[in-house]
Amino acid sequence: MIVHINHIAPSKAKGAQVRQAESDLGALVTGCMMSMVEDGILDPQLAPSLRVHLDWIHYRSNFRDPVIVRRTTDSRGRTLALAEIAVDLRQADAATIQGELLHAVRSLCPGAGNGNEEGHVRLGAFTPYRDCLMWAFNRLFWQHLAEWEAASGKGFEKALPTGSSDANHPAAVADSAKKFLAHLMELETKHQAPSEIVGLEIGVGTGARAAAWLDRFKEYDAAAQTGFYDRTQFILGDYSPTSLERALAAVAHHAPHVKGVALDALNPLKALTQYRFKVMYVHSTNTYDNLPFDDIVRRDGRLYLMEVRAYLTESLVGPLCRDFGFAPEDLPGVVERLLKDGPAALFPGARGVECWRRIWEAFKLEERLRALDDYEEDHVPPGLNRTHLEDLLAEAPDDVRFHISRGAGESFANTLPLLHPRGFLEVQDIFVSDMNDYRKGFRGPGKLDGSLVTWVNGALLRAVGARAGYDVHFAAFPYRPGTHTTVLYTTQRD
Repeated sequence: MIVHINHIAPSKAKGAQVRQAESDLGALVTGCMMSMVEDGILDPQLAPSLRVHLDWIHYRSNFRDPVIVRRTTDSRGRTLALAEIAVDLRQADAATIQGELLHAVRSLCPGAGNGNEEGHVRLGAFTPYRDCLMWAFNRLFWQHLAEWEAASGKGFEKALPTGSSDANHPAAVADSAKKFLAHLMELETKHQAPSEIVGLEIGVGTGARAAAWLDRFKEYDAAAQTGFYDRTQFILGDYSPTSLERALAAVAHHAPHVKGVALDALNPLKALTQYRFKVMYVHSTNTYDNLPFDDIVRRDGRLYLMEVRAYLTESLVGPLCRDFGFAPEDLPGVVERLLKDGPAALFPGARGVECWRRIWEAFKLEERLRALDDYEEDHVPPGLNRTHLEDLLAEAPDDVRFHISRGAGESFANTLPLLHPRGFLEVQDIFVSDMNDYRKGFRGPGKLDGSLVTWVNGALLRAVGARAGYDVHFAAFPYRPGTHTTVLYTTQRD
């Protein structure tokens, strides 16, 4: 039996008392597992193939129960020997952890049943993360954002772990506008600045960032007397009707220079084909971390694809059914109607939204590892191949779980063709720029208030950029101490 401590980087956010409690829980877990071996509860034949993972999940709300079991299968679904018990020390309770570990061990024994003795309501079969039902919930959130916010009483940015977005930091916005103006001034001296200067923001949020950026850019342009603002057209792109409407209202005082475009962040080029090779500046904040991904796991030199199965957790199913008049067996159909037609398909008005919120609260994910065959490439983002995955693995620890940020890679690849030969891309997000960082802590997904978030594999984006002729760089976000935000920017190769 091997124990993995997957949070070796100390967290400054955790006080001494929390760290001590976490340490005590970790010791309790390992002690319990050893006792079960000594007492014959844990089959000695099973123990050598068992891994115990101790996590501390950064996101207070997430898709995991405190203790989960991961089995492994081959490509045909046949069970393999390797098994994992994963413990989230943030959620774990010393009063109940021993019983939860005992249940986990017994579920691994031969003849233990289907593993659903808890009475969860399952919502389909195991599937890769990229096809998980949580993405349908994520789309629902952005399509019905105003209704969710009315029910919660707060804007969606308040649901972020810090309660606000680094996108709107005044100093960051001002420096970005100043940097862009300096870039244009340099190009103008070389007679390389275009007559029409096009800017683009993907994922506009409330529009506060775009408004502040245009305010600063206009101010600096006027002070320098360069006349660039008068030549500028700024595009606001988003697929949430609510976000786009709010953003256009926020930049109304720049109306002659601004337009809104409904676009899918996975393929901005599709909605903006007329701007191919014309955009001088593209900005995005916290968009990539909201796009589909896969999880790959390497154990003992073998690769596995993480598969998940959605369910509604038993402890919340009973109250949900009582309050809304459902039977547990009705819930899969209820969820299907909700995701297809929105909360009004369940109940009119606020009651439908409240039902949606309660379902999302109960939404969890089981996990299992499926062994990858040598020929499989479905998990590799468009434009790359398995060779690029092997390059990433060469940079990674021997035993690792990491994201294949296929949505971010696709979005990135479909944004680069929009760039003017002298243009650049600027992305603020939570990136893992070094593959070794994946062994230092849980990188998501985390469950937000109606949506989700996960870290982005920056090493993979380097490979995508290289194929398109761009170098990808990462810089620390210096404006807020302790932030996880990193700034990605591109430079074109000569």
